[in-house]
Amino acid sequence: MRVADKYAEVRRTVAEIFEDNHRSYGYRRVQAALSRQRVFLSEKVVRRLMKQGGLYAARPKRRRYRSYVGEISPAPDNIINRDFHATAPNEKWLTDISEFQIPAGKVYLSPMIDCFDGMVVSWSIGTSPDAELVNTMLDAAIETVTEDDEKPVVHSDRGGHYRWPGWLSRVAKANLIRSMSRKACSPDNAACEGFFGRLKTEMFYPGDWRSTTIAQFAEALNAYIRWYNEKRIKGSLGYLSPIEYRESLGLTT
Repeated sequence: MRVADKYAEVRRTVAEIFEDNHRSYGYRRVQAALSRQRVFLSEKVVRRLMKQGGLYAARPKRRRYRSYVGEISPAPDNIINRDFHATAPNEKWLTDISEFQIPAGKVYLSPMIDCFDGMVVSWSIGTSPDAELVNTMLDAAIETVTEDDEKPVVHSDRGGHYRWPGWLSRVAKANLIRSMSRKACSPDNAACEGFFGRLKTEMFYPGDWRSTTIAQFAEALNAYIRWYNEKRIKGSLGYLSPIEYRESLGLTT
């Protein structure tokens, strides 16, 4: 005699949550997502159901784009000094460039990450890691600062993009404060590296990009980042997305 599976329906829900979120959720975030649907299960049960369903979150790989081209201008102090905690938005921003190589060519992403909640404040996507890529992103980030007393610290590696005249003049005009990692020391910008790692683990590495155009890949990146800001829940934010977290604190208009 066959025994009915009392978890049959919830198994389908768990699988949907897992698939709808770039196969990136482990059992804790799946449990939190279930509770949003008023389905309350213990971590032990959720972990068992995921294991039985073969639902395993992807593991990160290590590969990094390097933009260092030498000491072309004086570097500012490392003000951040690996302290990625911020008590409010627009206190500490992190930036870097990541490279994506698909059969159609190379694509570069330049984001600005807010240490307060990990929100991607602004980003630009292009086929060349040039001044236009980083300056466009910086201009968009500056537009999000609406209070006169907000002067974010902008932390980057020692790449040439952040030492060219266009970048320096924009930073100075907006009264931002520059901070740079030490030479060849990626842990000094670990929170930004963490964002790239999650993006590549959840969206890039699992994808099949063989028939994807550059434009289509750029749209996929845009869609992922919008999802990351609006829907991807984080344990450190009480299992809310960055935008939901800001809304819960009354920080959005």
